[in-house]
Amino acid sequence: MSKQLRVKVNGNPYEVDIKDFSGTTAELSINGTDYSIEIEETGGAAMPVVSKPVSAPAPTPRPAPAATPAPAVAIAAAGSTDVISAPMPGVILDIAVKVGSKVAVGDVVCALEAMKMKNLIRSPREGTVASIEVSEGQRVPFGAVIIRFA
Repeated sequence: MSKQLRVKVNGNPYEVDIKDFSGTTAELSINGTDYSIEIEETGGAAMPVVSKPVSAPAPTPRPAPAATPAPAVAIAAAGSTDVISAPMPGVILDIAVKVGSKVAVGDVVCALEAMKMKNLIRSPREGTVASIEVSEGQRVPFGAVIIRFA
C-alpha cells in the first residue's frame, strides 16, 4: 500500500508518502525523509508518535551453520588387490554383497551413481568379502575403499 498526500503543518507544505500502515505502526516518507511512527492511545484520540530513524536497522548477521563432518572414508593404496575402491566420486546406490559372500571375477558388488549415471562396480578378483566400508546413500570420493577381501 502506498498513498501520497500533500499536507500543511503551521502553513508549511509537506509531501507525504505513506508506504506501510498496519496496526499501530506506519512507515512513511515526508519530503523524501523516511520515518517510522507508532500510534499510542491517549485516552481520547490516537496520537502518532514519530521517531526519526531515517533508515531501517541493519539485519543481524546469522552465524553460518556448523559444518557436519563427513564420515571417515579410507582411501585404497595404489595397486592394492585386497580391496575394491571407488573408480570415481559418487553416491553408493546399493550394495549387492554381504560380509562373508564369495565373489568371482566380474561379479557386481555395488552400484555407484556419478553424474546422474548408475555405474556397476564389479569385483576384479575372486575372494571372500571381509568387510563393507560404505553404506547405501553415502557419498564417496575417488579411491574410497568400498569392499575389503579376507
